[in-house]
Amino acid sequence: MIVIVIIGLMAGAVVIGVRPYLTKAKTSRARQDIAVIRQALSTFYAEYDRYPNNEEGLTILTKPSERIADPLLETAPVDPWGRPYQYNCPGADGAPFEVISYGADGREGGDGIDADITSVQRKE
Repeated sequence: MIVIVIIGLMAGAVVIGVRPYLTKAKTSRARQDIAVIRQALSTFYAEYDRYPNNEEGLTILTKPSERIADPLLETAPVDPWGRPYQYNCPGADGAPFEVISYGADGREGGDGIDADITSVQRKE
């Protein structure tokens, strides 16, 4: 019985120690996903001389067309927390578009893991 308690305590300590790394990994993955989506949007713009409108959204990047034989993205992009990335055209601060993940809480704003991750983030 004592061995089981000790194993349980050790497992709890490991989970507490690893959690910050998991959080950072999800945030990094969201930034990488947004970079891939931005590249796909640039390719779309180069071919059509426009960005997808809000109705077309990011879904249009998953479909082949007469000009682009293969889809620019294999599937509709989903953030590390399981929600679709948001797309706005035009974007904030005069950007032509904006791709957004609302973080772990799925709501606009927030701090830490709940902070928004966007394609129009200011340089720090």
